[in-house]
Amino acid sequence: MDIIVYILLGATSVTGLGVVIWRAYMLRWEKVVPTNLATAAMECQDENDLENLRQYCVAEPCPLGRLLLLAIEHRGWPKPDNESAVETAARHEVVKLERGLVVLEIIVGIAPLLGLVGTIFGMMSVFGDIGQTGLTNMNDASKLAQGISLILRTTLIGLLISIPSLVAWSYFSKKVEVLAVEMETICANFIRKQYVVTE
Repeated sequence: MDIIVYILLGATSVTGLGVVIWRAYMLRWEKVVPTNLATAAMECQDENDLENLRQYCVAEPCPLGRLLLLAIEHRGWPKPDNESAVETAARHEVVKLERGLVVLEIIVGIAPLLGLVGTIFGMMSVFGDIGQTGLTNMNDASKLAQGISLILRTTLIGLLISIPSLVAWSYFSKKVEVLAVEMETICANFIRKQYVVTE
């Protein structure tokens, strides 16, 4: 049973590491809210700027670019409808940014529990042996202590997997929140400016 727990802990560790690397790559600021695109959106004043911005959004697909492209395509709509369409699309983009974070959240919960399961089964095995043979000398007591030490390793491994996963999950969740606010601000300012220009 111990070997199964170790295999599960190893799989949990590898999965968690994979998700952390994947999300760290996908949630880079320049990949979600490129500085050049944000600057172009803020400085967009006339039709030429608007066309340049559209081309930039098409050439460099990213969450912010897709939202700005939607706002540009719906310029003929009433402002509230355009804002509503962009907000709906923004929720979808945020869901995409959060992809994989639930796996880290699950790992935070199950890794210590897997370690605890390994410890409990190990303790049952050690004390089952003692029940059959008894402790006859100090040498047996030393072996018992060594056995318990080995058993507790699964709990330690579970915690060592869970703690970094919790840190990564908290960091990425906060980063998604910050990126969402930044995209919302840029899009809101862009839409407001376009409707002021057209009025």
